[in-house]
Amino acid sequence: MAKVFPDPKNSNEIAEAIGVNASKLRQIMSSLLKAEIVGSSKGAGGGFYLLQDFTELSLFEIYSALEDRKIMDFDVADASKAKDAEMNCYNNYFYDFYAKIQNQIEEEMKNTKLKSIKGVYDEANK
Repeated sequence: MAKVFPDPKNSNEIAEAIGVNASKLRQIMSSLLKAEIVGSSKGAGGGFYLLQDFTELSLFEIYSALEDRKIMDFDVADASKAKDAEMNCYNNYFYDFYAKIQNQIEEEMKNTKLKSIKGVYDEANK
């Protein structure tokens, strides 16, 4: 889609170009539509199109559109009612530790635009 921006491409064309199943691609596009990263048009010559210059998209925007869970999905139970204070202390330490890592990853993904990934911009503009 970046190569033909802002023109649309149908799901079969996109799927063939990137080597994925067209049905799976339509599921992905549905999520990208909801996130307003892509738009769609019907009829002859219709298809999916980018709503903005793709180079300004961040990895976080794309990830958030496609996934409904955090990047680092650690299962650290809330131990605030634990009778063992030492276990509560350990649990809180790891909960805070993982939350800090999660925030760092999210910030890095928000600051990483597609244009900064070597080769992405050049490949799209051939």
